[in-house]
Amino acid sequence: MEKLVWGTQVELITAIFIGLEILMFLFQLASYFYWPGDKNRGWYLLLLFLMLLYNITGGLFPDVQIPIAVSVQEMIAYGTGFLMASYFPFYFYKAFELKALRWHALFGVPLFLALPYLVFFVVVYAINGKLDVDIRIGMIVPFCYALVLLWAMFRAIRHKYRESRNRKEYAEEIAMHCAVTPWAALAFFGLVEANQTIEVLCTNTGIVIISILFITKSVKNAQDEYHKKQTDPTIDGMSRDEFMANCLHYGLTRMEILVVQQVYKGKSNKEIAAQLVVSEETVKKHIQNALRKTGAKNRTALLHKLQNR
Repeated sequence: MEKLVWGTQVELITAIFIGLEILMFLFQLASYFYWPGDKNRGWYLLLLFLMLLYNITGGLFPDVQIPIAVSVQEMIAYGTGFLMASYFPFYFYKAFELKALRWHALFGVPLFLALPYLVFFVVVYAINGKLDVDIRIGMIVPFCYALVLLWAMFRAIRHKYRESRNRKEYAEEIAMHCAVTPWAALAFFGLVEANQTIEVLCTNTGIVIISILFITKSVKNAQDEYHKKQTDPTIDGMSRDEFMANCLHYGLTRMEILVVQQVYKGKSNKEIAAQLVVSEETVKKHIQNALRKTGAKNRTALLHKLQNR
């Protein structure tokens, strides 16, 4: 029998993951406040938060000693699992720019994951009180869809890296595959009653790999930014401090500033995308945001605004 902690149903391995994820969440939250425009960090923070909810509720519930109806505890526990499963594809769609997942992230997940949960685990369960029956029926569509979505995520990752097959990109692709695979366990454990230790280890493996990918990418971005500061101390006659002050005055985010720096150098969207390792659509979006924030009509006006505030 696994050792329980805090006098609850939470097993030791679950408590360890909860503690580690709380520390990671607090550290990344502090970093996000320092760079509030870093959307990737924001999406990662939400992923960590949902994983924490899933681990806490999955560990605590159901427990007759908690002054909440057992049926409500079950709804919450399954709800956090479905919420985590629903957000995971959206996170990969946004954070890793897997455009092939757009339909699934925006429409497929609400239809085939969120809706069955609301129907069978909330409405029907509230009426009949037969969780075992509701699980068998209510998990049919989510489980089948999870397999379809897992295949779609694999294909999207493969498509993203099909033109870049060097050792570094190949290692990142493998890591993304490994991060996605445990996601299917969320649907599987919804069907079967598994040991809490096994469930926590399987479902948290993907978060560990995603965290490694996120930290690696953050370190690389920080190194690139430092290198640019050393090799590009001035921009069109302005000191870097003056340029940064102008950008911050208009509320430009870190990525928007990096894109504008490349615009100053006369680079095209394609060249900027290659330089910053993002898509051309992402570059266009950042330029459009910079234009909107500064009130400029075009690139020339944007540069003039940031030079003559």
